[in-house]
Amino acid sequence: MILVTGGTGMLGAHLLFDLLKKEQRVRAIKRSGSTVSGVEKIFSFYTSSPQNLMERIEWVEADMLDYFAVEEALTGVDSVYHCAAMVSFNPHDKERMIQSNVQGTGHIVNACLHLGIKKMAHVSSIAALGRAGKDQMTTEKTPWKDSDKDSPYSISKYRSELEVWRGMAEGLNAVIINPSVILGPGDWSKGSPSFFPLIKKGMKFYSEATNGYVGVRDVSRIMIQLMDSHISGERFVVNAEDLTYLELFNMIAKSVAAPYPSIEAKAWMLNLGWRLAKIQSLVTGKAPQFTRSTARSFLNSHQYSSQKLTEATGFEFTAMQKVIGDIGEIYLKDLS
Repeated sequence: MILVTGGTGMLGAHLLFDLLKKEQRVRAIKRSGSTVSGVEKIFSFYTSSPQNLMERIEWVEADMLDYFAVEEALTGVDSVYHCAAMVSFNPHDKERMIQSNVQGTGHIVNACLHLGIKKMAHVSSIAALGRAGKDQMTTEKTPWKDSDKDSPYSISKYRSELEVWRGMAEGLNAVIINPSVILGPGDWSKGSPSFFPLIKKGMKFYSEATNGYVGVRDVSRIMIQLMDSHISGERFVVNAEDLTYLELFNMIAKSVAAPYPSIEAKAWMLNLGWRLAKIQSLVTGKAPQFTRSTARSFLNSHQYSSQKLTEATGFEFTAMQKVIGDIGEIYLKDLS
């Protein structure tokens, strides 16, 4: 029996699909009252009979902050994929997100140790890595340095990963992946899938800053490969390509038959943008769609190396042009 946390998210749903296609027995945690319709929709992107796969998932409701609920969900399980994490760049969510991600991961680790789970795969993030100097590649060995510029999400993922390292020091058989920005189809209103409708509607701005990207199908595949391997006690950067935002947005624009962005977003524009979004948030009471952390990501360039992963596993990444082309095709089909 395999357990997946975060099964209702984009990565979790794709992982569930791939595990079910391999005829695995799967159990997935979801929050009380949360819907699984998004999972079925993601399945429908790849199969004409998503309901047949949905019926094979054993869903259990558990609050990740409730240790005993987590332990009960893991009872009878052999391996665990821990994909669950709260993602927010709203400053007001800082304390709640850090508590949720760190304590939730700690509970998973403790339950795995207590129940003698054979192996755990933890989804961390490049946000949990240190930041290499200008024109240098960030790797698994790049040291973390506390900074007032760290986003609350980065802090939560860094501290969550420390819980896994603590578990491994206590005997947990585990492997950690640090994926870059994961691109895939899902809920088009949030996260990386929202890039596609945003650009389809004619978003004009771009940045020359660089970031790392990887397709969700590749992340799912490498997680399964690492889980099935003898590799343990290691972390791996999972990054297919480094792209400027201009390159990324142009690829997306091409995939959805939209005009290419044509206006470079300057620092003053981005700084003005997050301040206006904050004022709007105070007036409407709704979370800002554009934050200081978001603005910084459009200004700062980072490059990531997956050399350790490819040398250890022989894994070959799908080119981002194909990844984005496939997502754009799914989006247009879903839109129609």
